[in-house]
Amino acid sequence: MLFWLLTVTGRGAEAQERLVMPAALKAGDTIAIISPSSMPDSMTIVKGFQTLREWGYVPVVGPHALSNYHSFAGTTDERSADLLWALRDSTVKAILCSRGGDGAVQVLRRIPLQEFREHPKWVMGFSDATALHSAEVSAGVMSIHCSMCDGISLRGERDSVNAILQRLLKGEFPSYQVPAHPLNQQGEAEGILVGGNLSVFSGLAGSEYDFLNRADDGLVLFIEDTGEGMSKVDRMLHQMEIRGILSKLKGIIVGHFSKYKSPENGFADMYEMLHEYLQHYAIPVCYDFPVGHHSGLNYPMVEGSRVILSVRQDGTSIMTMK
Repeated sequence: MLFWLLTVTGRGAEAQERLVMPAALKAGDTIAIISPSSMPDSMTIVKGFQTLREWGYVPVVGPHALSNYHSFAGTTDERSADLLWALRDSTVKAILCSRGGDGAVQVLRRIPLQEFREHPKWVMGFSDATALHSAEVSAGVMSIHCSMCDGISLRGERDSVNAILQRLLKGEFPSYQVPAHPLNQQGEAEGILVGGNLSVFSGLAGSEYDFLNRADDGLVLFIEDTGEGMSKVDRMLHQMEIRGILSKLKGIIVGHFSKYKSPENGFADMYEMLHEYLQHYAIPVCYDFPVGHHSGLNYPMVEGSRVILSVRQDGTSIMTMK
């Protein structure tokens, strides 16, 4: 398999780690649809299947993608087997998670990191799929934080966000320009992009699957969440602070936070609460970036890629480099 290699330095001059960029896709390549988390309904799979076919790929559905076991898409063993099949099958060139929910962390304990290293493929998804992205980056492989079956079919193949993902799969990395936000902290930073659902990757803290273990390499972290109150997010933030992670970050991108009670603890909203703590770090911070649980505004992010984050008075730009 042909693939690109991105070399990053860190953890001392003697340590050089290489993040593998999976091969670009071409028309006719096979993409596996699997369900490592909660059980999807059949139409979710159908819509994702049809969309991938419209994009010129050959979709295949994992054997247990529509299974049901206590609201998960099958037992832990069944979901793990589907992920291993998709990784090991040489005809499968990329992997799309059907939906999020819960359960991906159960799968990880059945999948050694070596499996991700030996079979570098684009893994696509967000929300609970953040656990898989964290494992991929921990294994030294890039992955794509993006919409899943429902999202890619939501507004058709001409949707601008879908168009970014289609170009990315063909090897064209994205750059973004977004408006300024009143709470932004200006500055410029270069680092390795990681992130996703805050509560999901917080649950991996300190494990071998935790991409924050790479903090010494210089990370730009993006965060989003849904259904988590300000006090819970506050605890997760302090967990990263106590671990010494926040002081090592090069920059932070704050995405969508939804379905939480506000005001709470005297803060008008989540961004105000986050700003209370993040303002004490002399790093660029961008608020209200279009990533996360927001229909139609979940920009694809290449986890493990090197990015330049520039937060200016007139707006924010993110340039992704190969």
